Order: sequence, then structure tokens, then C-alpha cells
Amino acid sequence: MKNFIQPGNSISAIAPVGGVVSGIPVIIGSLAGIPGTTALEAAEFELHLVGVYDIDKATGAAWAVGDKIYWDATAKKGTKTTTSNTLFAVAVAAAASGDTTGRIRLGAPAV
Repeated sequence: MKNFIQPGNSISAIAPVGGVVSGIPVIIGSLAGIPGTTALEAAEFELHLVGVYDIDKATGAAWAVGDKIYWDATAKKGTKTTTSNTLFAVAVAAAASGDTTGRIRLGAPAV
């Protein structure tokens, strides 16, 4: 088809204030993703929008498969706490409340 650009699994983006770090989720406007590389502020980088990743997890709450996961941009951790955080993924593996890492899927239909 003439208007197809790409599959959209990742896009080129411009790093926001403070830059981005490879593997640490970032929210840019309404886009949530995982940077493929570290980039300084205003530099172009590849933002991955789908896939399964292990990320830092806030302790204190267990995750079950299918739980909605929010990004706490201040603590730079995934959490189930909705207040002041942005929905960005779905848990794809159980994680205990004391775990510091959780497995998520970006681009899940419920997000």
C-alpha cells in the first residue's frame, strides 16, 4: 500500500529534557516506550513501543499476570499505584511485593 511507513515497533524520537537512558522507560507526551540507546537531551534515539522487558519495580505490591503497570517517573520504577503515574504496560509475569524487578509488555491492547 502506498501510505505504509513502517511496522511501528519502534520510532525515532527526540530525547526530552534530561535525556534518556537505554532500557529505562520514558514517557514522551502520550508515547510510552523503552529507549534502545542512551541519548542526551534533544538528541535523536530509537524508542521501542512494543515488546517484553524486565524493568525496575517498586516494592510493596505484588504483580499478577495482566495487571496494569504505571510508570513512576520520579522513582523511575514500574508500579501499580495510579496516582501521579502514567499507565504504560501490562505485567506478563508474577512478581512478589518485595521483588525489585518486574516483567512487562509494552503495547498491550488494554493499555
